[in-house]
Amino acid sequence: MSFIHDLTQRLEDNRELITEWMRKKRSEVPIPIYGSVDIRDSGWKVAVVDANHFPAGFNNVGSEDEQRISSLLSDHILRKHPECKWVHLYPESHTRNPGYVENVATIKRLIMGAGFRCTVGSPELEEHGSLDGISGPLVLDQVSVDGDTLLIDGDNPDLVMLNNDLTEGILPGLGTDQVSPPPHMGWQRRRKSEHYACLQSYVNEIADILEIDPWHLLTDWFVSEDKCLEKETCRQILASEVDEFLARITVRYESLGIDRTPVAFIKNDRGTYGLGIMAVTSGDELLNLSNRKFKRLMYSKGGVDVENFLIQEGVPTILSTPEGAPVEPVVYLVDGEAASWFYRINPKKGEMENLNSPSAEFHSYSDVGMSYGEHAHGWHALLAELSMLAMGAESKNQLEASS
Repeated sequence: MSFIHDLTQRLEDNRELITEWMRKKRSEVPIPIYGSVDIRDSGWKVAVVDANHFPAGFNNVGSEDEQRISSLLSDHILRKHPECKWVHLYPESHTRNPGYVENVATIKRLIMGAGFRCTVGSPELEEHGSLDGISGPLVLDQVSVDGDTLLIDGDNPDLVMLNNDLTEGILPGLGTDQVSPPPHMGWQRRRKSEHYACLQSYVNEIADILEIDPWHLLTDWFVSEDKCLEKETCRQILASEVDEFLARITVRYESLGIDRTPVAFIKNDRGTYGLGIMAVTSGDELLNLSNRKFKRLMYSKGGVDVENFLIQEGVPTILSTPEGAPVEPVVYLVDGEAASWFYRINPKKGEMENLNSPSAEFHSYSDVGMSYGEHAHGWHALLAELSMLAMGAESKNQLEASS
């Protein structure tokens, strides 16, 4: 079934109207400096299944996109910080992850390509003179903290750019307004479900413009809160909720002639870097998990307790390599605009599985993107840019809640 793909011409016919709508909506919220989204395309549904406010895969973007990314970075920074000349990049402390280090090195290159001085480092990395990336060492600058501000070699940068998701809480030196993305968007406060709640309203409006059911542009989801899964009673309640959720999706599938068993993905409602994600087709399947698998479900980056779970409709991918490996588009955005695509390909996974595992391969749009159709490119960009609007709405809500 290729319902969405059949409507690609309708999308293009409404491009001017959507562009004007997008311009208006972007003026209403603080658009993120950058972000990335994972897209699933089943033919009958194109949907965002994960949205990252602190993207960590810039090393996978195509070199042909770097000039555009740098230009968008320049536009965003100078609009928000007109006097900025020096950007300091504050990374995670992944000293043993060469891929992540390469991501930081790429962001530094993009910032410098935008015309800014760029330094890199954090107080947590003060004992390291450099980090080993894929292409070579990344030299770190000496960082210290003076009250609420960072000092780099004794001086203040004009802007601190975060590439750290703050799972374990606010880090030292981030107490000023000259930090982007803002610290209130870290996982110490943000919840995935808040993103989908904001995204729903934007999807509804776009669906009205395109005259389609918004179900085709968003995964079904709900949040199961306060689940102490080490207790049998909590497991049984969660299993019952999952059964009710899957039953509703089954009814929808039958009404559309979709002949397949629905799947529910269970995720920590806060960021986990793909950790602790589980897929089930029934509540019984959840109840029959071993204690080891339950512990895996409750595992979170930094050892933070998991109590709230996002239950999300699984969306299979119809995109695959000639050899049959499933393919998932990943869109990187700067200043709210889709700036680069690459594709996550995982030959050891199936069409419904989480592809974000060590066996994943990454290929740029210039290498393989045309194999998946221009219609897919258009829909994927649209959903990714709606996701950035939703992130902006999240940020606005967080600010209002704290004021």
